[in-house]
Amino acid sequence: MKRYIDFYLTSMKIAILEQIQYRAQNYFYLVGVVVEPTIYLVVWSTIANQQGGSVGGYTAGGLAAYYIVWTLVRQMNVVFTPYGWENRIQHGRLSMELMRPMHPIHTDVSYFAGWKMVMIVFWFPLAAILTLIFKPTLNPTWLQIIVFFIAIWGAYLVRTMIFAVLGLITLWTTRVSAIFELSFALEMVLSGRFVPMTLMPAWVQHIAYYLPFQWTFYFPINALVGQPTPNQLFTGLGMQLFWILIGLGLVNLIWHFGIRRFSSVGN
Repeated sequence: MKRYIDFYLTSMKIAILEQIQYRAQNYFYLVGVVVEPTIYLVVWSTIANQQGGSVGGYTAGGLAAYYIVWTLVRQMNVVFTPYGWENRIQHGRLSMELMRPMHPIHTDVSYFAGWKMVMIVFWFPLAAILTLIFKPTLNPTWLQIIVFFIAIWGAYLVRTMIFAVLGLITLWTTRVSAIFELSFALEMVLSGRFVPMTLMPAWVQHIAYYLPFQWTFYFPINALVGQPTPNQLFTGLGMQLFWILIGLGLVNLIWHFGIRRFSSVGN
């Protein structure tokens, strides 16, 4: 266990030092990320005002809070993508990583965890600007704040497992873009990334509950900006843990069979 802790702390430290060197690049990246939710916010706030002040249980201030918190959750949900696994195989990186005593996913989880520490600090000024412009309504309880802090890291691990499972398909084929794009399309509809889930039809919400996507976006956001009951908060954390364990099991299973078929390629 000690070697894992040392590895994670060292990898996170390297990521933090590396990203601090690229402050301007990271700020421009964050500004680009803010564009997407700002468009959603303007559209749905307009609809809410036209419908008497609220839509799907969200007022204009509630929608502002939803999409401002969305920007932080989006940063937490940046993970190593299936395209990264393609790159690993095509450029021979996986061959090198197989020489290490740890599964490559540990490198991904620890590095991106360190990267997020820097991005969270950079996020605060942008959040302050968005707050001044859109005036969100946000009155969470202490329980909501605590659950939100846990849930954003849970969301990170759930999404890491989803993308790792998709990425490991490259052990059979070096191209996974079509499957990844299908998964991304499902995520847009079923995660609460495009709109809060309460704005979706009931049958869509029912399907989304049994899939991992909404536990990576809607649950952590709603945990802070909505009015969930304590039972709903703890159920959400339980669902995140469930999908983390399912994802971890699938990663180990696919790795076990897929690595036997691995052959290095390169340019």
